[in-house]
Amino acid sequence: MMNKGIWYGIGAYVLWGFFPIYWKLIHSVPPLEIIGHRMVWSFVFVALIITVRKSWRGFRPVIENRKRVFIYLGSGLLLTVNWLVYVWAVNSGFIVESSLGYFINPLVNVMLGVVFLRERLRLWQWIPVGLAALGVLYLTVSYGSLPWIGLSLAFSFGFYGLLKKTAPLNSTHGFMLETGIMFLPALGLLLYLQFVGKGAFGHQSASTTALLALAGVATGLPLLWFGVAARQIQLSTLGLLQYIAPTLQFSIGVLIYGEDFSQARAIGFGIIWMALIIYSLEGFVHRRYLRTAQPVAAD
Repeated sequence: MMNKGIWYGIGAYVLWGFFPIYWKLIHSVPPLEIIGHRMVWSFVFVALIITVRKSWRGFRPVIENRKRVFIYLGSGLLLTVNWLVYVWAVNSGFIVESSLGYFINPLVNVMLGVVFLRERLRLWQWIPVGLAALGVLYLTVSYGSLPWIGLSLAFSFGFYGLLKKTAPLNSTHGFMLETGIMFLPALGLLLYLQFVGKGAFGHQSASTTALLALAGVATGLPLLWFGVAARQIQLSTLGLLQYIAPTLQFSIGVLIYGEDFSQARAIGFGIIWMALIIYSLEGFVHRRYLRTAQPVAAD
């Protein structure tokens, strides 16, 4: 029987993969307003979860430490930027380019680890990083402009992950603090829009209002499932599962919404996909080598 954690991981990445359809359903709402609702309702959802679990006590040591609060302020701002760029990209017809950001994100994480955490790479880890850079360069030259959507998503989420490595809370409590810090600005924006008569909530269709209110569940549920998966399965397995989301997003963009996937894009994406294959295989071979190289106890 498959490990239950794997099912949670698959569920989380599949839900993330179908996000473009969710945001397309409310494309009539401006992206900034969608992010406001996403932040407010995510805070409400995760606060309810923590209340049910009766696990509020863990926040006090963090809240009393200004440096730690600033870590979550930074991660909350990066999350806001990432969400805003992604929702705008999806509803502006750039689903394929947004999927590029999450394809190259693992390699961006590797690069950030080298630069900021002094991590050392093996030769066969440098090769996929270089290939990914080559793929981005090819896309830039062939289209005459930098694929800034994909790069913005990859680097904002990469720096978000970098900050989370130094954060003291688990994923659920950390997400609660991030959304809590951004709650008042987001709520203030939504109240202002309602006051000036530009708010969509309650003024568009019932389905749009419902989807805005459910944005917190749609955001929080895969995050909770991911947290369970991260505790129950190997990081290497989780690393392979992460490609489910951008693959689904890419497929949805091309097959459902008919976004352009020219020969130039196919070549650029192909170079990046090759980099990911090499990166994944190198990690698998290295972990297998470490297991077989364990010293045998003397008789």
